[in-house]
Amino acid sequence: MAPHETSSTPLEQGGPRTQLTDLLKRRRAELGVGVGKIAERSVDPETGKDVKRGRIWRLEGNEEGGITPPDFWELRALAAGYELPLERLQDAAGSQFHGRDPLRSGSGEAVAYVRKLDSLPPDQRERLLSLIDSLVPPHPGDAG
Repeated sequence: MAPHETSSTPLEQGGPRTQLTDLLKRRRAELGVGVGKIAERSVDPETGKDVKRGRIWRLEGNEEGGITPPDFWELRALAAGYELPLERLQDAAGSQFHGRDPLRSGSGEAVAYVRKLDSLPPDQRERLLSLIDSLVPPHPGDAG
């Protein structure tokens, strides 16, 4: 599958996407703390704004009805409160609220390579792609 292609998602299959909700609930259980403790720690280090207990409760899916997507400052605050990397929260929120699935790799190396790829000039990127294609021929439908 090409990097920009996605497999069918639970939403497309008729079910709701719950990646952020699931991540938050699972992490709080791992930490063994209540929502109140998470709320105390969920303070955005840049703005000083805090995420309220009720908002956390709703983000964890404990209330009927829709959840509004968190703002970026809220994700920073939640990263502090749940002791998670901001990027994991961004990936989960992007998946749940915008149907955007992050690039995944079994080893994690592919993600590191993609991040470095952006720093290469276009001619070097093209040469690198040619090298990769010579080692692993592209599949039909791959972008390239």
